[in-house]
Amino acid sequence: MTKRLEGKIAVVTGGSSGIGLATAKRFAKEGARVFITGRRQPELDAAVAEIGANATGIQADSAKLADLDRLYEAVKAQSGRIDVLFVNAGGGSMLPIGAITEEQFDDTFDRNVKGVLFTVQKALPLLGAGASVILNGSTTSITGTANFSVYSASKAAVRNFVRSWILDLKDRGIRINTISPGPTETPGLVGLVGPDVAAQKGLLDHLGSQVPLGRVGKPDEIAGAALFLASADASFVNGIELFVDGGVAQV
Repeated sequence: MTKRLEGKIAVVTGGSSGIGLATAKRFAKEGARVFITGRRQPELDAAVAEIGANATGIQADSAKLADLDRLYEAVKAQSGRIDVLFVNAGGGSMLPIGAITEEQFDDTFDRNVKGVLFTVQKALPLLGAGASVILNGSTTSITGTANFSVYSASKAAVRNFVRSWILDLKDRGIRINTISPGPTETPGLVGLVGPDVAAQKGLLDHLGSQVPLGRVGKPDEIAGAALFLASADASFVNGIELFVDGGVAQV
């Protein structure tokens, strides 16, 4: 049986844990050579070992343009092109209006907006016709979320990037789509409440109770949707926001 990404070159930012790691593993299993980035070298090394022989790790912070230049120089030298770019790196913290700080705003928008913009822009010389770019959004881009307005606004910006960029790049044959997970059991999500296991379980139970399917998602479920958008099965899918959320954004 032919693998869906056989011979493809894929880059996954923020690929050392959670959705990024699950997606990188799925891409590699389907035949792609995968480059992953992460900000912390030990976690990056562990992820590369978990993915296997088809993976290369490059330490990089997507909000730092010099790191992105170093990433793409390495990809160009080793593979010469990019067929699939999953712009997954990002994050945020929770503060209500009235307590939001400039530091929190800058950190969130640097990671989720500035980083996304320049991750895609600096990849353009390596992206050819038929390439697939996938931005990791969130259901919070269209829903109100208490204490999470800065993060939510940053993900709304990500969604509009896609709508605009497919027009900018319409003559290049590059597909760009957004994948928007709902609550998903990742280190980043449970980390919002700290290391207490009971608090983490309480958060997941609470979020799961708000999902029509009655539970939170798993990283591999998001990875499956990313694989679809990366593959030839989605060759005429362009500019969409694919919600992988158990129905949260539909009710």
